[in-house]
Amino acid sequence: ALTAYSPLAQGQVLGDATISEIANGRRATPAQIALRWLLDQDHVIAIPRSSSIGHVRDNFAAADMDPLTDDERAAIDALPKDRRLIDPPFAPDWD
Repeated sequence: ALTAYSPLAQGQVLGDATISEIANGRRATPAQIALRWLLDQDHVIAIPRSSSIGHVRDNFAAADMDPLTDDERAAIDALPKDRRLIDPPFAPDWD
């Protein structure tokens, strides 16, 4: 299994236009859509972190959402993957 320790990239993915558009269409938050995208994948575990009780509730609500449609998933899958959003010094050099 792959563990997404920072599945929202410290909030950086929340401003993405594609994720925001999907969120608006589902009456969800961009964070919920990003988490749902991860949850819809086999062998992926997401561990979001928040100090806000409201965000914690929103994060849990992502698990209760219907899975993303094929079109929604394809739109997120098509996002550029040519950079790391978080690159701590201990991260493996796999790019």
